Formats: sequence, C-alpha cells, structure tokens
Amino acid sequence: MLIFNLNKKHNHSTFELDVTFELNKGDFLSIYGQSGAGKTTILRLIAGLDEVTNGCLKNNDTTWFDSSKGINLKPQQRSIGFVFQDNTLFPNMSVIENLEFALKKGQSKTIIHELISSFGIKDLINRNITSLSGGQQQKVALARAIVQKPAILLLDEPLSAVDDTNRHMLQNLLLKIHNQYELTTILVSHNVPEIFKLSNKVLKIKAGKIEKLGTPKEIFSSNTISNQITLIGIVLDFEEKNNVYTIVIQSNTNIIKQIVSKTDFKHYKIGELIAISLSNFQTSIQKVKTT
Repeated sequence: MLIFNLNKKHNHSTFELDVTFELNKGDFLSIYGQSGAGKTTILRLIAGLDEVTNGCLKNNDTTWFDSSKGINLKPQQRSIGFVFQDNTLFPNMSVIENLEFALKKGQSKTIIHELISSFGIKDLINRNITSLSGGQQQKVALARAIVQKPAILLLDEPLSAVDDTNRHMLQNLLLKIHNQYELTTILVSHNVPEIFKLSNKVLKIKAGKIEKLGTPKEIFSSNTISNQITLIGIVLDFEEKNNVYTIVIQSNTNIIKQIVSKTDFKHYKIGELIAISLSNFQTSIQKVKTT
C-alpha cells in the first residue's frame, strides 16, 4: 500500500499542494485536473525529485519520506519507474543499451528478454533511439521504466505526443504490462476516454487540493447514466438526412453512429465527450462531465 500525505509550499504559486490518499497494490490511479493544478508535482514528490515541506510518504513497510523523523530517501533508493511526456532515453545508445543501462548492479538480464517479447520490440533492439518513431520511442521508454520491476510506476502524460493509432496501441500495451507485472501505476492524463480505459481510481485535483477521489464513473458521470456503460467516446460529426439525425462518435478505434432526436442533435458539439450506455437493448448517449 502507498500512503501519500504530503504538503508542498510553492514560492511562485498562488496555492500550496496539500494532498492525502492511499493506493493498494495493483491499483491504477489517474490524476486529472487543469494545467498547473499540481498533478506532475505529486509524481515528482513520490519519486523524490521535488522538496517536500512536511508530511509522510510510505510504501508498504518502507518510509520514503517523513518530515517528523527526518527521513528522506533519495530517488534511487525508492522503487520507482518514471516515464515523462518527453522520453528521457539516451539518444546515443541503441534500444538494447538503453534497457541494459537501467538494470541494477548484479541484476539478471532475464527481465530484458521478457520485456523485449512483451513489448514486441525484438526488431528494434539494435537500432539507435533517434531512428525510432515517437510511438516506438515511448514503447522503449515504458519498457525501460519497468526493468527494475518498480513498486510504483509513474506516468506523466506519456502518450499525449503520439498519434491516435499509436496512442490506442500503447494504452492496450500499458494495461497488459500493468496486469502482467502486478504494478501499482499512477498516470497523469487529460484524456477522459483514456482514463476510463486504464484506471480503476481517479484523483481529481484543483489548485493543489483533492476535489474528488473515486472510480472514473463516479468522477465523470452524472447520477442518471446507466450502470451498463460500455463505451466513452468523442463527437466527431453530425449527419442529417430525410429528417433522420445522427451523431458520429469515435470510441477508441471504433466509429459509432447514434440516431438522436432533433433536439438532442442540436444539444451536442464536436469534440465533446460522450458516455454510450445500453439498457433494455436500447442504446443511449449522454455528455460526460469533466469539470
């Protein structure tokens, strides 16, 4: 279990970060909120990359930080894997060299071969990092973060810079790896469909404080949405023909066309998030609340 109870005062901010939450082993938590709300700061505090004003951070029986006891483990002493939005791979090294560099002293290379297979990067191992596409580089960055089998995997919007096809592929891969290695994962993301797909918990933060903490459905859905939600999508287009009104929705890589009333047809906008639910064999849609 990860216990996070930390306070950080910012010298150049209008608020201070004051957050408390707990995670069980195997949880996948997404942190959601406006830019500047403190999302990345939470990851950096867990990793030991930022100074803490006071509080306590424990992972199972190990205390990583405790201001009252003067404990503050260095980043390399914490069992952390970290993937940033812009990967920090070594450009002068090959893929296999980047992965091997992440090994602990004396650690077996077996995990390297496992990850090469799991991530499907066998054909890339001898290539230089600069020769890889953005999606391929993020694959390698994710693999490298897991080399030491970390207790906590931290992801700071690692998929935001890749195209939709690669994003969906990497989401599937991330979920597979999270389950395969029984990781506890914390993801910073602005992408609500991505959060629904990956997370079992969401921490919504505003100005350094927790606004909500719960499941994706509890955080983003209204009370009237059916319990039979199957998909979250985004409005792409509208079609009108012979007084039949249709909304075109993208959910992951699927395109869904939903017939609606004339009133509802005017109710939605391109780019809005939609919850698609099934009840009594009838499909219905409703806006997803993100604020």
